Amino acid sequence: MEQKKLDVVLGLQWGDEGKGKVVDVLTPNYKMVARFQGGPNAGHSLVFDGDSFVLHTVPSGIFREGTVNVIGNGVVIDPVILLEEISAIEKRGVDVSDKLVISKRAHLILPTHRALDAASESAMGKAKIGSTLKGIGPAYADKTGRNGLRVGDILHDDFAALYQAHKQRHQQLLQQYPPFQLPFDFDEYEKQWFQAVEQMKRFPFIDSEVYVNEALDAGTPILAEGAQGSLLDIDFGTYPYVTSSNTLSAGVCTGLGIAPSRVGKVYGIFKAYCTRVGSGPFPTELFDEDGEKLRAIGHEYGATTGRPRRTGWLDMVALKYTVMMNGVTDLIMMKSDVMDTFDTVKVAVAYQEGDRRLESFPYDGGKDVTPIYKEFPGWNTPLSGLRRYEEFPREFKEYIAFIEAQTGCRISIVSVGPDRDATVVR
Repeated sequence: MEQKKLDVVLGLQWGDEGKGKVVDVLTPNYKMVARFQGGPNAGHSLVFDGDSFVLHTVPSGIFREGTVNVIGNGVVIDPVILLEEISAIEKRGVDVSDKLVISKRAHLILPTHRALDAASESAMGKAKIGSTLKGIGPAYADKTGRNGLRVGDILHDDFAALYQAHKQRHQQLLQQYPPFQLPFDFDEYEKQWFQAVEQMKRFPFIDSEVYVNEALDAGTPILAEGAQGSLLDIDFGTYPYVTSSNTLSAGVCTGLGIAPSRVGKVYGIFKAYCTRVGSGPFPTELFDEDGEKLRAIGHEYGATTGRPRRTGWLDMVALKYTVMMNGVTDLIMMKSDVMDTFDTVKVAVAYQEGDRRLESFPYDGGKDVTPIYKEFPGWNTPLSGLRRYEEFPREFKEYIAFIEAQTGCRISIVSVGPDRDATVVR
């Protein structure tokens, strides 16, 4: 009998591609949505019924009836942020209690992880990574250093003592940093943290690797949801300006405990242009009126931090790289409507580095390259009201066709606005 496979949706750029909306749109086809990596540094924005919502840890299927949402072992969880998020969801009239389960193997972000994050970023000065200061990096560092606290530890009688041991170790580390300003009241946050840990106990703590595989064996359609973007992958992104987890499709296997042979479709999401939050190389970044126009029309501000996003033209060198790395089967293009009023649209097809032309993504992420552009006539047509591919203007169809030819991958969904309904499925 053929094995049931799990489908994956993930970002192909530096995050902020619109994964939340896509998961929400795709969820009616699935009975389970599972997050496999990242933490509350993620911000998945959903817009429906004229309202908007940003999710940070809870999978984006939470608003769909009859869908179980799994926080997998590859995720790092801040109990305070998780419970605040759940409370906000429940205020919308959504009953979360029977729709959310949490892996025992997921690691906890401690208040001292947040302090270590702030200390590290402050000490780096101008070379700072651009961390969200949510404690993600230190939590993953403890995980790989075999020093982490996990969700399953909450159930142990000596949990408070385990916490204190970790706190003391972190306090010793903090003494090694230059003086810095803690961006939150530690004692108050620690108090909230323990209250949130107690509240977490109302949700099932599960052996998620068994749970997910048994669901697949039973024929349950499952969608795995990634956070951040492929160019922020700890191994293959623009290191060191990356996140602390594997954001590629391969991360699904370790982040949920499934075999590679059980991965089915890989939906790769990208914007019709590029954005980036924080530091690091960004070859097609714009510092002119076009860049400002993209930011203003696209409302390009971080869903988690509120920081203005850096903006630039679509980078085909980077996109082909992440399509290859993820084994993308279906492309999904977001925010096409943001470029409705541009007379000319550009795409980087290669990089110039000294006297060399580069057509493959470089080791350093394109730190000192000049993009080589191909120009396209703009479509100068409002896309937001269109609901069929046949209605798209010729110039926009040519833009789509070029991307498909370059990547060897079909664009199966085109988003023409933030709302659920502003989605064209081909």
